[in-house]
Amino acid sequence: MPHVLVAPDKFKGSLTATEVAEAVARGLTAARPDVEVVRLPVADGGDGTLAAALAAGYDEVPVTATGPTGEPVATAYARLGDVAVVEMADVSGLGRLPGGRPQPRTATSRGTGELVAAALAAGARRVVLGIGGSATTDGGAGLLEALGGRLLDADGAPIGPGGAGLERLARVDVGGVAAALDGAEVVVACDVDNPLTGPAGAAAVYGPQKGADPDDVTYLDGCLTRLADAVAAATGRDLRDEPGAGAAGGVGFAALAVLGAQLRPGIDLLLDLLGFDRLVAGADLVVVGEGSLDGQSLRGKAPVGVARRARAAGVPAVVAVCGRRDLADEPLRAAGIDAAHALTDLEPDPERCMAEAASLLERLAEQIAVDRLVDGTAGT
Repeated sequence: MPHVLVAPDKFKGSLTATEVAEAVARGLTAARPDVEVVRLPVADGGDGTLAAALAAGYDEVPVTATGPTGEPVATAYARLGDVAVVEMADVSGLGRLPGGRPQPRTATSRGTGELVAAALAAGARRVVLGIGGSATTDGGAGLLEALGGRLLDADGAPIGPGGAGLERLARVDVGGVAAALDGAEVVVACDVDNPLTGPAGAAAVYGPQKGADPDDVTYLDGCLTRLADAVAAATGRDLRDEPGAGAAGGVGFAALAVLGAQLRPGIDLLLDLLGFDRLVAGADLVVVGEGSLDGQSLRGKAPVGVARRARAAGVPAVVAVCGRRDLADEPLRAAGIDAAHALTDLEPDPERCMAEAASLLERLAEQIAVDRLVDGTAGT
């Protein structure tokens, strides 16, 4: 009996990772009814991280928290034993902006901190924080406040929300954060190495993706510098230039400098949490996937991360499915992927690919089973 592990990321705007895995599994079993398929939807720390944890057996813990523009949102974290998984995108992400309207100066990370605080209060001793897809450029100020930090102006009053609030910042008191953590470990899924400030910093590189114009970028960079100065004065450590400090509009900085967090590549961290090494053992074939397989995929995105781990486990073949493909065979093979099959191979119309993604994936998976599963093993 051939053993296949299906471990895809989402097809953004079309299918969740769970829906991708289900469609691939249907296609494989249609062509080879004897195949044993294990489904493991994955994510790399951005949107879909919570869903991947829940699909892997974590329990959902609902929480009402502060959205990026201050409105309450219904969100959740995932928990298994004393480990909690928090997805920033689900509470402070671009998808939580009312009407999709960006608020580059005032969007807050407070809700992310509220989720972390809720998990800690419920007894979590290890919090895994995925910070991809954020809508904020506040340096993690809102997160720190939600965890008991005090960010005060010259009169001793709390500052306002977002990066703009930092313009008034005079002093930071982080004593309450240490009390909230009470020795718990925070690990951040982070795939960027940007510093907090400067031309490669959070505002300059990622601010425009969150609606910041050139004036906003200059303003926000100055505000983040003010935060970094105040945190350095409070902690005796200046970590603004640490790789990853600029992640998620500076949440990476707050996590490093105040939470004492460890930053790890998102896909590797999630695969460890989801039990990938146990599930991949003995697999004849691993199927990876994401919506667009392109140059960004080679920079640690989910399909390449899964392929690398599968190869390390001795899996004889790794095949990718995707909505569209923009990579030649050679770089794919160098990344550990033997072949890639795109929905556009079957249907050149992008709109129909989006609308009929599940059925097209089933057809691709049927062909993969015919081509790759030979006499119970993976063909090359």
